[in-house]
Amino acid sequence: MPWGVGVIGAGPGVAALHLPTLSMISDLFRVVHVSDHGSGRAVELATRLGATASHDTAELLSDPAVDVVAVCSPPAEHARHIRECVAAGARAILCEKPLATTAHEATEVVDACRQAGIPILVATNHFFDEAWDRTKHHLLALESDVRSISATVALPPNGRFHAAVTELPTSGTPPRTAPDLTDPETAAAVVRQLVLGLAVHDLPAVRDLAPDFEGVDFAAAVPPLGYTIGFRSSGVRVLLTAVMLPDGPDPTWRLTVGTSTDRIDVEFPPAFVHAGSATVRVRHGDLRSTTYRRDTDDGYVREWRALAAMLDGTAVTEYHEVLDDAVFAIDLADAAAEAIRTGAPS
Repeated sequence: MPWGVGVIGAGPGVAALHLPTLSMISDLFRVVHVSDHGSGRAVELATRLGATASHDTAELLSDPAVDVVAVCSPPAEHARHIRECVAAGARAILCEKPLATTAHEATEVVDACRQAGIPILVATNHFFDEAWDRTKHHLLALESDVRSISATVALPPNGRFHAAVTELPTSGTPPRTAPDLTDPETAAAVVRQLVLGLAVHDLPAVRDLAPDFEGVDFAAAVPPLGYTIGFRSSGVRVLLTAVMLPDGPDPTWRLTVGTSTDRIDVEFPPAFVHAGSATVRVRHGDLRSTTYRRDTDDGYVREWRALAAMLDGTAVTEYHEVLDDAVFAIDLADAAAEAIRTGAPS
């Protein structure tokens, strides 16, 4: 019998990602309830699935058919909704990125899940992609000395990010129609949100190779919407770049690991696309190139399979890793924002 899933949130990510993903693994999960905050989208989505719809999170959490909760609400609400899931006795929680927006909240919710024995997984799908397992295997097999890591993102505009950054508080003034990136406070706030909403896709993989965050060397907001951040972690230089261009090229999402002997490029499919795993190419020092085979399951499917393994007891919930990933992203977001605000490394 598949686990019943209740989904908090009914935005584009739910419609385009989680619902199609769960339909691919209907032997493991079945969506039984969708809630929103009165937008009406929950009714439309639930009707397609024969599920219950509501405009109240409490109603979803009290539904006896709900075993697992997917927290897909706005980032600022994630910690509150996780606490409510724990209080309601959810069997497991999958939380969209980020887990929380402050280190205090992240610690609080992970501790609550640990004490209640509730598995929690953060939906950092790139980390769960089979391609990352292949990359790690290659690095470990060759005992590679990692010298640099970069994540390069070029995307069309994402309405969720635009909506967030145009509603930033700016000292009591009305919200702008577009963020003024020439203002250090606004630019710092924009980059902080983008790190926790966009860069966070790749940060668990970065932390997997270079776990000890040391500091930001430079950070800047990139118009019309994006960032460039250089930082150090465990002695490794890391560069993050992202830009959203309305008339830009085809979407690009590439994670590159440079070692003393070769370079590994992991090319992820565009967001909201189910196209199998990422492509891993190794460019050797002697100019040879190796391309690993791709897997039919993408990171979206594999993260839900990982949660199923926690539910059936074949995998354990590594609460400390969940917390450390969250704090790593928050520390980076805070340091990048401070570097922009003050114009100095942090």
